Order: sequence, then structure tokens, then C-alpha cells
Amino acid sequence: MSSNTFLYPNVTSIQNQAGVEREVKKKDGKPGEFDQIFDSVLGASSDQKDLSQMKVPLKFSVHASQRLRDRKIALDPATLAKLNDAVDKAEAKGIEDTLVLTSNAALIVNVKNRTVVTALDRNSALGNVFTNIDGAVII
Repeated sequence: MSSNTFLYPNVTSIQNQAGVEREVKKKDGKPGEFDQIFDSVLGASSDQKDLSQMKVPLKFSVHASQRLRDRKIALDPATLAKLNDAVDKAEAKGIEDTLVLTSNAALIVNVKNRTVVTALDRNSALGNVFTNIDGAVII
């Protein structure tokens, strides 16, 4: 018989497994720096947070960033917070690509990736037809 030089991971599931405990202690019995940071972010050391409740910040594509600069569209922290809420509402409705209208801009957002794809100032948006969206949120 020839010797098999490949290692295959065991991928079978264990029946009735309630959960997996992870070992976070170093040899001295204390958690490592990575584990401390990891636990503080997830809240595992005190209260377990539901990962689906953690908000992922919006990203801006290179194209959208360029459009914001070119068209001199400023998004203040209050507007960004409203934009985040609008994307959350769109996600709750099952929208994949949404048009978000603010007081001074129109933004196309890919909801799944939480990425602003493009932006227009409100005057440029007037009279335009927006395609490849399946919902709109007005803030």
C-alpha cells in the first residue's frame, strides 16, 4: 500500500452537540491579548450579544466617493446616522438595492454589502430614471 501524504479534516458533525466551548487560556491560565479583545468586542466575558444585532458600518465604493467629491456632497454625522437607519429599514423589508433620498442627495446603496454605490446631488437627481433598484427610502 502507498502512503497517503494528504491530510483530510474530519468534517462529520457530532449529534446532539449543544455548543462548542473554545479554550481561551494560555499556559499561565490567563486569556491572551487577542482573546481579551475578541471577548470585549463580542461581549462574551459579560453578556452574550446577538451577532445579528451588531451594526455594520456603511462603506462607500471608490465610484461613490469620487461622485461625492466631484458633486460637493457633504454627509454630516446626523445624515450618515439616518442613512444607516435607512439601510437597516431596507434590509428589514428584503430590499437588495435601494435608492436613498436625503435633503441634498440621492444615493444608491447595495443593502447586502452595506455599500453606497453612487451618489447624485438632489438637483442632478431631478428628472433622472433610477434602474436596478428594488426599493427606495426617503429620509
